[in-house]
Amino acid sequence: MIDGLVSIIMPSWNTGKYIEESIESVINQSYENWELIIVDDCSTDNTDDVVKPYLKDGRIKYLKNDKNSGAALTRNKALREAQGEWIAFLDSDDLWMSDKLERQLAFMKSNGYVLSYTEYEKIDEEDNPLNIYVSGPDVVDKRKMYNYDYIGQLTMMYSAKHFGMIQIKDIKKNNDYAIRLQLYKKEETRAYLLKENLAKYRIRKKSISHDKFRRKFKSHYDLFHFCDEKNSAVALWYACWNMFYGVLKKKRYESVD
Repeated sequence: MIDGLVSIIMPSWNTGKYIEESIESVINQSYENWELIIVDDCSTDNTDDVVKPYLKDGRIKYLKNDKNSGAALTRNKALREAQGEWIAFLDSDDLWMSDKLERQLAFMKSNGYVLSYTEYEKIDEEDNPLNIYVSGPDVVDKRKMYNYDYIGQLTMMYSAKHFGMIQIKDIKKNNDYAIRLQLYKKEETRAYLLKENLAKYRIRKKSISHDKFRRKFKSHYDLFHFCDEKNSAVALWYACWNMFYGVLKKKRYESVD
C-alpha cells in the first residue's frame, strides 16, 4: 500500500463513446498522485483503440477479462490490483470535476474520516446538463445505509488502510451497493458528505419495461439475501424499505434547477 496514492477503479464495457472523456477527467485532476485501473469486460466496440494512447501515462493500467464477467467481478479484479491508501470509483461513462480528489482528500484528512462522498449532478448522453443535483444526508450510518444507498458510486472514497481488501459476490445488479454494505460490516462505519458538486453522472437511454418495478424490487431482495446473507424475511424487509426510501430520497435530496 502506497501512502497518499488514490487508486481509481474503472470498469468498462462497450463505453468507447464515453471512456475518453472519463479518463481525461482523471488526468486533469489537480491532485496528481493517483493510479487509474481500468478493467474491460470483453467490450465489442472500439474501447481498446480509445484507451491505447493513454497507456503512455504510467499511472494508467488497462486489464481485460478473459470472458464477460459482469460489473461485480470486474470491480473485484480492479480492487485486487489497487495499491493506494485511498480507493475511489469512476465508471467509464461518468466524469469528475478537476478538483474532486484534492478537495475530497482534504475534507477527509482534516476531519479524520475514513469514508466520504460528495454531491453530484446528472448529464445526458451528449454531456448536456439535466439541471438535476443530488445530495444526501450529512452522515450515513449503518441504519441509513440499510434503508437506502444514498452514496453515489462516482463520489465515494474510502481508506484502504482502515477497511482492507473489499470483494463482493457475483451479483448482477446493485453491485455498487454491495461494496458499501461490505464497508458497513464494521459497526462504527459512517460516511460523511462533502457538500460540493464534484462529479457528473451520465444518464443513458434504456428500454422501458412494464416490469421495471418488479425487477428493481427483486434486485434489492437478491442483494440483501444472496450477497449480504440475510434470511428471506429480513431481506424482504430491507427490500421494501429500499423502495420506500428511494421515493423519499428523490423528494429530499434531488433538486431541479
